[in-house]
Amino acid sequence: MASTTDRTKSPMRTSVWLEGKADRGRRSAQPAGLDRDKIIDATVRLLDAEGAARFSMRKLAAELNVTAMSVYWYVDTKDDLLELALDAVFGTVPLPDTDVDAGDWRDQLRALAAGYRALLVRHPWVSPLIGTYLNIGPHSMAFSRAAQQIVRNTGLPPHGQMGGISAVFQFVYGFGTIEGHFIERCAAAGLNQDEYFREAMGTIRERPQYRETFAQADELMEARGGDTVEEMRERDFGFALDLLIAGIEAMVERSKA
Repeated sequence: MASTTDRTKSPMRTSVWLEGKADRGRRSAQPAGLDRDKIIDATVRLLDAEGAARFSMRKLAAELNVTAMSVYWYVDTKDDLLELALDAVFGTVPLPDTDVDAGDWRDQLRALAAGYRALLVRHPWVSPLIGTYLNIGPHSMAFSRAAQQIVRNTGLPPHGQMGGISAVFQFVYGFGTIEGHFIERCAAAGLNQDEYFREAMGTIRERPQYRETFAQADELMEARGGDTVEEMRERDFGFALDLLIAGIEAMVERSKA
């Protein structure tokens, strides 16, 4: 059984996907009525409800109405289970048909970016785990292959394709992470997004040291349009993605010159 300490010492060699543990089958002595899919589903529910910091195998066992040792028949460590849960939610991202003849790469890119953003917002615990684990499960790898193929479809030269992937998907990672955390903060305060935004902005405007800065921000807020926080965010995301697509188009043309 690999411990968390072992994983920290050798992160490149201690992944559930590299140690042959991802497809462990049921052994005769394992508890009946329980399987790995049920355990992963319950893990995702708990992570959504409480976040990774408060997740524990004890809480998971209580959610499943089994003993903690029953869970360990199916996974060796909490880290292994978090890796499995991370890959499972990547499997919910719709992958566009990335064949060159299937449609315009711009539409493909927008679709995949939107799916990735939705994942990060729906499951805020995903963001830190992406940077913690190798993230090489089958669903995560399918997502990566789709992103790579779409960027190849753009016509960017090979030396620029990884930069194109980084520009788009690191932007989406940051946007979706901040959005997901804001929604969590609103929920914790017992307010919807618009109520929280109005109260926060009202409080800030009462402070003289912020008044001038936020007076300028008000002009930008009016210009961006949208009656709700969600509408404003949708406009921002769409416009930013259009900027990135325009940049890719410009770089493709430059490479042809």
